[in-house]
Amino acid sequence: MATVLDRPFIPSEAEAAQAKETFEQLQADRSNKHFILGAQSGQRAAIPESVFKLVVALLGEISQGNAVVVMPVRAELTTVEAADFLNVSRPYLIKLLEQGDLDYRMVGRHRRVLFDDLLKYKEQTKRRRLKAIAEITAEDDALFGLQD
Repeated sequence: MATVLDRPFIPSEAEAAQAKETFEQLQADRSNKHFILGAQSGQRAAIPESVFKLVVALLGEISQGNAVVVMPVRAELTTVEAADFLNVSRPYLIKLLEQGDLDYRMVGRHRRVLFDDLLKYKEQTKRRRLKAIAEITAEDDALFGLQD
């Protein structure tokens, strides 16, 4: 679990200011090859464009003083962490687990939810919500004669 931060990174004002400066410099970089440098060693290693964009996005958040958490999709979350991620109460999350809406596994007496499963559930919920909004809008348009 060394790749999972055990708590959010909350930047100090100085770190936010430095991140803002770096963010602005990197955002202006239009080259097609990016590198990361070792601060002490000066070692230079090429990084993929997607990783560069991730670093720029992280710096953008940090520059605004926002806390940041990096988590692999295979990470397992507690029910409290999972509920926080979905922005629902823990009892509601437990209900989702018990209904089979979300997969989980038991570790002793504790439930663990894969972060990847939470991402999928969140995306499905978003799609259902958008579909319902589209249906309601279509019904509303038909009711008031706004359809073409």
